[in-house]
Amino acid sequence: MPITIAPSLSHWTVDHIAAIDRPNMPVIPAITAEERLLPDHYLWDMWPVQCIDGTTAQIDSGILWMILSSPMCDDPEARHSIARIRLVHQHEQGAWKDLGDLLPDGFNLGSREWAGSAILDPATSRLTLYFTATGHAGETQLTFGQRLYVTSADVIRVDGIATFQNWSSPIECVGNCGTFYMQVDEHDGAPGKIKAFRDPAWFSDPAGSDYLVFAASMPGGGTHNGAIGIALADNTAAGGWRLLPPLLSADGLNNELERPHILHRDGLYYLFWSTHDFTFDEGGPKGPSGLYGMVAQGALGPYAPLNGTGLVAANPEGAPTQAYSWLVLDDLRVASFIDSPDGSNFIGTPAPMFSLKLDGDKAELVTP
Repeated sequence: MPITIAPSLSHWTVDHIAAIDRPNMPVIPAITAEERLLPDHYLWDMWPVQCIDGTTAQIDSGILWMILSSPMCDDPEARHSIARIRLVHQHEQGAWKDLGDLLPDGFNLGSREWAGSAILDPATSRLTLYFTATGHAGETQLTFGQRLYVTSADVIRVDGIATFQNWSSPIECVGNCGTFYMQVDEHDGAPGKIKAFRDPAWFSDPAGSDYLVFAASMPGGGTHNGAIGIALADNTAAGGWRLLPPLLSADGLNNELERPHILHRDGLYYLFWSTHDFTFDEGGPKGPSGLYGMVAQGALGPYAPLNGTGLVAANPEGAPTQAYSWLVLDDLRVASFIDSPDGSNFIGTPAPMFSLKLDGDKAELVTP
């Protein structure tokens, strides 16, 4: 189908990063290493079950979180090669209950499961999960191709806690045609170096359309060609989604704009993403590892960087790896995971939340 709607391509540039005022940048409060939620597992990228309008679903007096997980291993980076999505319930009073792997064994069409989003429809009591299938099931040598899949399940209760069963067969909801985004079919990869077609995040626009935004790479094969992609819900398209050109390009600046998501607030559209300091081009200015964002009048842009630079919240200069993978919730609390506060020991557990205040093109941390 010919494209009749397209985003206004926005750019995140060297000039934006060069304008960051390091001594006065917004800094996330220091995190001390905390006890792991699951003592024998690493937990990292996390997202809550949401309602169709993007609000966090309140389920059994709390929140159901989906979190990437792996058994603890000698090399924490190896967790990405065996990642599974895990389901955990967080009671409003703070207690956590582990509900195990979300998807059945052998269900994923990839060799591991990477991040996504989940929407609960109360009218049908069905959960829809969008997730990244990485590699191929049964492969003996891991590859780094990434595909966006969708599946759904019934809500049931086990020991009084909601969980999900009777999963539908997963289908590829958004295919990469190679025109708008770089094809991601790499056989080798390293942290911060691989290209992206992953992390689908649902967004229902109050103006009437539904979208998936995702981490992507601009076509052309540049070294630092990170992008944020978008697809439009379209029942006439294969998989139910129509691929659109990118929302945002960081070509020449940064290789990975991870976990992108859109939040509608006070009539404006806020686009957030996470990135590491080491994924910036070494030949130019580098921003800190942190949460970044832009704002627009409409879901498809054009977007302008928050705070003039895009930086919303940075890890402290003295602890640049303390946390990662920030997700802004509808109430402006920010979820993430504890990475390595001391720079050497990976923790892998949910981090303490902080909150934001948004005012037009300004974003600031709320001091407790």
